[in-house]
This record gives sequence, structure tokens and C-alpha cells, in this order.
Amino acid sequence: MPKMIVVERSGKEVSIDARDGVTVMEAIRDSGVDELLALCGGCCSCATCHIIVDTDWLAHVGPASGDEDDLLDSSDHRTAGSRLSCQIPLTASLDGLCVTIAPED
Repeated sequence: MPKMIVVERSGKEVSIDARDGVTVMEAIRDSGVDELLALCGGCCSCATCHIIVDTDWLAHVGPASGDEDDLLDSSDHRTAGSRLSCQIPLTASLDGLCVTIAPED
């Protein structure tokens, strides 16, 4: 069961235990953190699940896909660590992953 750290917009860190195979978005939503809108439900069509992946974890989560990259371009808060949380499946190799919920656009 992978664990991850989510930094809310306030700076508060929340530790989450997630089921293997769910996406980062699902894990955050299921944990009760309500700052992540995820309006499209994980279909990679809205960018409301924008997160910033901690620099140490970028190589582990890999790059954004073409569609994901296009959606992230619409954000005023895009950084080198920007990803859509609905596009990152959690596995044992991501145990300890740290992400920050991006500011709202």
C-alpha cells in the first residue's frame, strides 16, 4: 500500500495511505482532501486536478502525455513539476511520493 504526502494550498501536509493501482487524484479525493476539484472525474479533460510533483519524484512519475501537456498549458501556475493527478497511477515504486496541490486558476 503506497503512502504519499500531499501538501495542501495552506501548506499543511497530509499523509495518505492509498490502494495500489489507484491514481493520485483518486487517492487524494478518497482521503477527504477537498481542494482538488477533479471535475472530469479522471478523464484528462479539465486540468482541475493539477498538482506539483516534488522535484525528487519527477523521474519516478515520468513526463506528461501530449493531452496532459496541452491541458497544463492552460494553467497560470504551471511549473516543471506540474502534472494532472488523474494521470499518475500509484504503485509500490511511488511509496513516499510528495505532491503539492496547485493554486486555483
